Amino acid sequence: MSGHSYWKTIFLLCVSGIATAIGSSAQTFTTLFNFDGTDGSYPFGVLVQGVDGKLYGTTGAGGASDACSAGCGTVLEISTGGKLNSLDTFDDTDGSSPIAGLAQATDGNFYGTTEWGGPSGVGTVFKITPTGVRTTLHGFCTNGDCMDGEEPEGALVQAASGNLYGTASEGGANHAGTVFEITPAGKLTTIHSFCAETDCTDGSLPVAGLVQATNGDFYGTTEFGGANRQGVVFEITAGGNLTTLYSFCSQAGCTDGSGPTAPLVQATNGNFYGTTAYGGADICAEGCGTVFQITPEGKLTTLHSFCSESGCADGFQPLAGLVQGTDGAFYGTTYGGGASGFGTVFRITAQGELHTLYSFCAQTNCTDGTSPYAGLIQGTDGNIYGTTLYGGANNDGTVFSLEVGLGPFVETLPTSGKIGSTVNILGNNLRGATSVNFNGTAAPFMVKSNSEISTTVPPGATTGRVEVVTASGTLTSNTSFRVE
Repeated sequence: MSGHSYWKTIFLLCVSGIATAIGSSAQTFTTLFNFDGTDGSYPFGVLVQGVDGKLYGTTGAGGASDACSAGCGTVLEISTGGKLNSLDTFDDTDGSSPIAGLAQATDGNFYGTTEWGGPSGVGTVFKITPTGVRTTLHGFCTNGDCMDGEEPEGALVQAASGNLYGTASEGGANHAGTVFEITPAGKLTTIHSFCAETDCTDGSLPVAGLVQATNGDFYGTTEFGGANRQGVVFEITAGGNLTTLYSFCSQAGCTDGSGPTAPLVQATNGNFYGTTAYGGADICAEGCGTVFQITPEGKLTTLHSFCSESGCADGFQPLAGLVQGTDGAFYGTTYGGGASGFGTVFRITAQGELHTLYSFCAQTNCTDGTSPYAGLIQGTDGNIYGTTLYGGANNDGTVFSLEVGLGPFVETLPTSGKIGSTVNILGNNLRGATSVNFNGTAAPFMVKSNSEISTTVPPGATTGRVEVVTASGTLTSNTSFRVE
């Protein structure tokens, strides 16, 4: 069991206190939903916004099945107004503990993983339609030697090729985790087994998912391994050629961080940003965690060490990754710290200026939630959405929104493509749109719903932002669309 899994198990067994929250008057925090066990509990994974404008995610426990002592977990759909629909419940034979978020593919279906359960009890890859029809695509370790990996904890990512890529935290040729490719039909190929180099200098125990960069390669982290055995940042090609870019704890006292457990995000400036659960310059026994920037070539800069304020008001132990908002800043969560010790939502600039936006447990009995474990997303309405692992009316976790003054935008699915390829544009109030352009080049389009436009990449298009002109104004994509 990885260190990440160990802490996750401890989290499930006990809730370690009560927190208070102080929200800045510039932000509006809303608890959208309180889990009660029957509809799921303990949402570990980040939410994703579907083409219908709703949010989709998983809970690590709860649900209708009694095959697991605390429930085997669920897949859920929730509107931005807080109306929840449980799409499906796991029953252990088809997987249990789906602790990662979902990936919506270009075929409109969602793809995800379960950490446990399935034919061999060590996890699965599954597909589920927006209406809740689920198919198990792969059960890990069914060949007996677990060369394909065990216990996938990270979310999948769909590559430009259409196939999905992910990590298994354990198993593989050296029992230290794998990177794999899987087709939408379920054919899985192991492209790297960690600990392939002397003393595991390539890393071990990859608990986070991958991000595909603009150069087509994938970037990720391992919790352990590397030159100092405290985790690495790596780059890997679709064919499995892996390069270790950085080994954590390379500085005295691990002031550069240790134990990265979250995925990276590639920012609009081309660099990657992430968090470490431990290390940093401050007072925790193993370090309180950091936010870092790393270039594609591997130059790392520590932007912030947590617990730098009295009482750790800035938070500690950021277990989740970051999301870049349309304002260019990054938004994230810490599992602990804040006004009374039970987690925060924060904003940090690329220069390292951090502001705590919200500290949890501001409401009586912590009905606003405690201990945010997952990362955040920015919805196309401009608001920030996330979950808490515990707290809420039933102490089974919550879904929340945080309005921070950012305006609406559009996003593309996929984020890259060739001339003539089909692209879905997601947004709000898209009915009545009058034009679509790719970096200034007009494109044909069809409005499919108030939240979705279908278009094709026009001849002459170049890499850049996508714009949609609507009756209420021009909406710009949150990231550049890469023309291949």
